[in-house]
Amino acid sequence: MGRGRVELKRIENKINRQVTFSKRRNGLLKKAYELSVLCDAEVALIIFSSRGKLYEFGSAGIPKTLERYQHCCYNIAQDSNNALSETQSWYREMTKLRAKFEALQRTQRHLLGEDLGPLSVKELQQLEKQLECALSQARQRKTQLMMEQVEELRRKERHLGEINRQLKHKLEAEGSNNYRAMQQSSSWAHGAVVENGATYVQAPHSAAMDGEPTLQIGYPQQFVPDAEASNIPIQRSTAPAAGGENNFMLGWVL
Repeated sequence: MGRGRVELKRIENKINRQVTFSKRRNGLLKKAYELSVLCDAEVALIIFSSRGKLYEFGSAGIPKTLERYQHCCYNIAQDSNNALSETQSWYREMTKLRAKFEALQRTQRHLLGEDLGPLSVKELQQLEKQLECALSQARQRKTQLMMEQVEELRRKERHLGEINRQLKHKLEAEGSNNYRAMQQSSSWAHGAVVENGATYVQAPHSAAMDGEPTLQIGYPQQFVPDAEASNIPIQRSTAPAAGGENNFMLGWVL
């Protein structure tokens, strides 16, 4: 039969309690030794009997293991304290930011003319000064922007005026050239006369020498009619036309 389950409570019988202590102490020391050897672990075991007698086991030495234990516990406590201190610091910072946020919201409501009941006369006067200062700055900024816009429009006006003057000079130059060309064409046209179906070319007065007639052979292209198209006979004559100081000669058809 197997051993029955032992109830975990203090053994009242002194002799039985001493025997159980001796057996389990030896077994515990044996297990600690086996654990240190098999698993390459640093094991320290301290046992005090009911009479105050010390029993210990240390694979690396009790003092060394205890020092390592204290160092590890100190680091854990230090980390815990640091984490707690950091948490408290973040909490204080959050509280300050929340209070500041609430104060800003309250100030914004006051600037919008809301929630003015709790304010005193002095606080209302201070709020009025703040609003007047803000209004003055806004007006200054608006005036500055308007002046900049006016200056920009004036600059554009001067630029467009310069472009307009350049275009005007260019048009005047082109008109002058066209006018001279038209004068040359009209002066040539005024020198030709058509009379009785025949074309007379008037020689320029400056080209006549000592009143002698100047012979013009052929017709200018722009004043000679197309004989074949219009079927108008071309007359030939060497007699000068009557009247006037200018000499007219009939053209020759080659």
